[in-house]
Amino acid sequence: MSFVYNDGGRKESGRKGRTGDCVCRAIAIATELPYQEVYERLAEGNATQRKSKRQKTARKKTASNGITTKRKWFKDYMKELGFEWVATMGIGTGCTTHLCPDELPKGRLVVNLSRHLTTMINGVINDTYNPQRVDEEGNQKRCVYGYWKLETN
Repeated sequence: MSFVYNDGGRKESGRKGRTGDCVCRAIAIATELPYQEVYERLAEGNATQRKSKRQKTARKKTASNGITTKRKWFKDYMKELGFEWVATMGIGTGCTTHLCPDELPKGRLVVNLSRHLTTMINGVINDTYNPQRVDEEGNQKRCVYGYWKLETN
């Protein structure tokens, strides 16, 4: 499978170093929106989300330390951008879809993996690293939980 290094405009926005901003990068790459614009929107949503039972303090206004993608505000933002959610895994189904172009549709996808979101554009992974997991026989082992597909008009 093809892989292209793409930081989604993170460097151009003046950010340095490594951080947990894969959600922001994936959205910026898939939509071709400026990284800073996506970052600010996600940071605002993160800061204003309701505190959970396990959370000891209020969330900070940042998108660098991860985004809870199961929250309603996040799903609403993705729909606002023109994405549609497609689940590829359910309770008790096991892994049915892997991170490979034969098992995912063409188009602009934000793919939900375990502890990571990445972008796939027409079968090519666009990210800061290649998140594939391949076994000794060359079979793809990285399971896809679902993906956001950008609807084009």
